[in-house]
Amino acid sequence: MSRSVRLVFAGGAVAASMLATPAMAQDQSIQRVEITGSSIKRASAETASPVQVISREDLAKSGKGTVSEYLQTLTSDGAGSLPTGFGNGFAAGSTAISLRGLGATSTLVLLNGRRMAPFARADDGTKTFTDLSTIPMEAVERIEVLKDGASSTYGADAVAGVVNVILRKDLVGGIVKGTYGASKYSDNEQGKASVTWGTGSLDSDRFNVLLNAEFYNNNELLNKDRNNRAWIGAADLRPYGYSLTGSQFLAGDIRGGVAGANPVGAIRDPKTLAYTYLPGCSSLTPSVQVANNGCVWGQDQFRSMQPEIKGHNLYARGTFNVNDDHQIYAEAGYSKRDTHFTLIPPSVTPTVVSPTTVTSWGTIMTIGATHPQNPFGAAARIRYSAFDVGASTRYANNEFKRFVLGAKGTIAGWDYDTGITYSDSALDLTYTNMLNMKNLQQALNNPASPLFPYYIGAQASKNPQSLYDAIRYTARSHSTTSLATIDFKASRELMDLPGGKLGLAWGVEHRHEKVSNPSLSGTEDGTINASYVSTFGNSKVDAIFAELAAPVMKGVEINAAVRYDKYDNFNSTTPKLGVKWTPTKTFALRGTYSEGFRAPGPAENSPLSQSAGSAPVSDPIRCPGGKPAAGGATTADCSITVAGVKVGNPNLQPEKSKGYTLGMVWDPFNGTSLTIDAFKLKRSNEINQVAFAEAAALPGAVRSDNNLVQNGVTVPNSGTLLVINAPYRNANYTEIKGVDTDIKQRFQLGDMGRATLGLTWTHISSWLRVDSTRSFQYAGTHGNCDTSNCAGTPKDKVNMTASWDKGDWNVTGTLNYRAHMKNVGEASDTSCANTFADGTPAPFGCRLASFSTFDLSARYNVTKQLSLQGSIANLFDKVAPLDPLTYGGMSYNPMDASGAIGRYFKGSVTYKF
Repeated sequence: MSRSVRLVFAGGAVAASMLATPAMAQDQSIQRVEITGSSIKRASAETASPVQVISREDLAKSGKGTVSEYLQTLTSDGAGSLPTGFGNGFAAGSTAISLRGLGATSTLVLLNGRRMAPFARADDGTKTFTDLSTIPMEAVERIEVLKDGASSTYGADAVAGVVNVILRKDLVGGIVKGTYGASKYSDNEQGKASVTWGTGSLDSDRFNVLLNAEFYNNNELLNKDRNNRAWIGAADLRPYGYSLTGSQFLAGDIRGGVAGANPVGAIRDPKTLAYTYLPGCSSLTPSVQVANNGCVWGQDQFRSMQPEIKGHNLYARGTFNVNDDHQIYAEAGYSKRDTHFTLIPPSVTPTVVSPTTVTSWGTIMTIGATHPQNPFGAAARIRYSAFDVGASTRYANNEFKRFVLGAKGTIAGWDYDTGITYSDSALDLTYTNMLNMKNLQQALNNPASPLFPYYIGAQASKNPQSLYDAIRYTARSHSTTSLATIDFKASRELMDLPGGKLGLAWGVEHRHEKVSNPSLSGTEDGTINASYVSTFGNSKVDAIFAELAAPVMKGVEINAAVRYDKYDNFNSTTPKLGVKWTPTKTFALRGTYSEGFRAPGPAENSPLSQSAGSAPVSDPIRCPGGKPAAGGATTADCSITVAGVKVGNPNLQPEKSKGYTLGMVWDPFNGTSLTIDAFKLKRSNEINQVAFAEAAALPGAVRSDNNLVQNGVTVPNSGTLLVINAPYRNANYTEIKGVDTDIKQRFQLGDMGRATLGLTWTHISSWLRVDSTRSFQYAGTHGNCDTSNCAGTPKDKVNMTASWDKGDWNVTGTLNYRAHMKNVGEASDTSCANTFADGTPAPFGCRLASFSTFDLSARYNVTKQLSLQGSIANLFDKVAPLDPLTYGGMSYNPMDASGAIGRYFKGSVTYKF
């Protein structure tokens, strides 16, 4: 860690020298402000804790349309964040940030310094988080990102950090804005309109009322809409050197002697165990023709790349100065977001997990002996993808409400702020074209059933509508979360110390959170082709905290804080210590130590909670050492997507964390600023399901019956891996080390205006997870694939900005870069996660290429009231690198979504009145 600091300090000094410019006058005005992570107001915005401040102007210059879009470009965001396009995930329809790659549940998101009710469905069935989509972009004043781990002010569960979104409070006048965007392909159109209006001056009128409304509509983008953009959205990767089984989004072929789900139907001969495909493949689908290997088709015919989204955000705030010492305020927010994804048609042989059983329909679903399409005269197994039923669609309609009533002011020298906050989230999920498995079984097998026979494939037109009414199922669920909070905090200056006044703050908080996330209808007893996912919980937390800011001598300030949290079954005391030494006005050293504590959530410790997720693993039985085993295994077994069953464990203990930062703040020249902070974060007693890679080797794994046959002997329990048991447990720890660097340089250009250069760089030197049996190093690799969408952990992420202002013009360019990643699940893997058809490591010698894009925006103020803005995302139309491993994007990494969508144009008109 110290070596990394020395290297970065040296590099930062060189960079600062290169950026040196003539002197620029600095703003000398002093205003006492409250910075995220501390309750003590101070004159300096630089604290002992590293805080990244994003202004309203930064948001406007970026060209991003939502808070989540912008935050997911931060270099500190990592694996586990939820992009808009991840429609096949648990929490589809939401967006989230994951600081340090620790998952969205370890990042505390605040609105105006207070918590919000979490999204009503946990990601991966376990991880509760705040949905960023509910925050109105046009009402944002600034965003402060605290990056030093747990906060003793807001709650010890902020293990990875805090994102505090602060909305506008005192606008007088109005702003109307309209935005329209489309890709270079004239699709994925986005429209947005907003109105922000405020009246009343707090200084002269003693009141202010602020109202904001924004409405938006984003059109759906399908993967097949990018079939001319190299490999983007492609299911068939054979043109790029991969094998049939190396393309995870192809289906229908025969692998390991088993046919895949396909649109014509494949029936297994009960005697020879060989599959016979029914005719009609080419007439039913633009299939991928493969000689002697069935009816192969690509999921890109159906799946969405970006969903259709319609929604609106409403926000109101009223502030009234009772007198010079007291103020009351109220906030109200409402958000509605309707999201629609298109997925693939259902298979008649899914593996389904219910609360009591795991049902592998692949081994029990048959087509009856007397079925007209059965050529064998005996009941036979079937493989079929029900194209005639239609593509499945997911509708995720979310409503969010939030109310705050508070007061702030001064009493006897104490600055106080207190409030009552209530927020709730309601999510309605609707999954169409699901299958009623029991009715389907009757329709295929039972001559006495009025549903028999169900014709499949090319003969499906013979089926009456009444049959489809019986086998189609629309699954629904209604989930809710709520959070009620009462809080009070106060601060003041006390006695004089050699360096200034001693500051003290203290506060108390009570919150009550409820979660009710029933599973989709029909999953309770395995009726439909979907697994059971539910979360239920009810928790109360009481907390008290205190904080000191002690300038013990000139230039030296010590911050100390402690928080006590009392949960239903647990309690914690978490301290934090920060030191800042400012030997000169232009240079400071700083460091922090903090502890965190996260009690098990309702999805993790309630026996009523259960979920089944999926992720790719290498089957240790059928692919030992990364090579397909003899006797029927294929390369598909080396990267197979399996379901993992997770059930709440009431014996779980809380997670604990320790975080360290050490850095400097340096302004070597007028107009130049440099901050460098090394960090180390260790989360122990970690709550995780058993890693999928480990669980795949456990004896409880469910397998198909296509066992390996070696030397004429059948190897028992060696069939294709279907389901693994991945229970929750308190694993050992995760430890992350790295360095954040932030450099800004301002230029005064005389008659040419002014310019600003900025660089933000996060380097991850180590991302280590250690469990009971082994350690996993994910830094620079494609893992952790147990985290949402298998996006990987690049060692370096960089944002560089260049902005020029002259008169009524502003032009800003932003370069976004992520480093390459080794295409392995974790660093010690001896074999590549993917191979080309000839067996060589893929891609590019087992290395996912780095990726960078350049965004350009420009603004022109036509008058004081009217301004025009345009932006081009991915200006040079860079194509995202081919990624055969991730399941978050089809053949591209979800982090590189702009390279999949292509060059994107956006224009807006803003009028102030």
